[in-house]
Amino acid sequence: MSQNFPEQQHYSTLLNWGSRSGLAILVVSFAAYVTGFLPAHIPLDQLPQVWSLPSGQFIQQTGAPTGWGWLGRIGEGDYAAILGIAWLSGCSLLPLLAVIPIYLGRRDRVFATICAVEIAILLLAASGILAAH
Repeated sequence: MSQNFPEQQHYSTLLNWGSRSGLAILVVSFAAYVTGFLPAHIPLDQLPQVWSLPSGQFIQQTGAPTGWGWLGRIGEGDYAAILGIAWLSGCSLLPLLAVIPIYLGRRDRVFATICAVEIAILLLAASGILAAH
């Protein structure tokens, strides 16, 4: 028989919501891209010619943004899908943040600290500070 831990239920509920909404973002943005509802930065018929290029040449030839530059092109179908990917990669942040007060309320500082460190690592990774150039 398993015990019921409120932090596990809270975490899993929020993570479930985050992953389902991320999947929905991916589906809707991809549909908007392939149907032409959102214009493409790189037209679909030109993709096969640029896919095989090394990344530097791809960026130079297509004018593709680097780092967080894709946010400036969110209205273009080929970059709108990245929003779903970014959402999914960060959807554990809110659940981690939400369980910290539960752990602190129980005076379980070790788990609260682990959650805070995980959040810091995810944010540091997303910042691009550690990116190789």
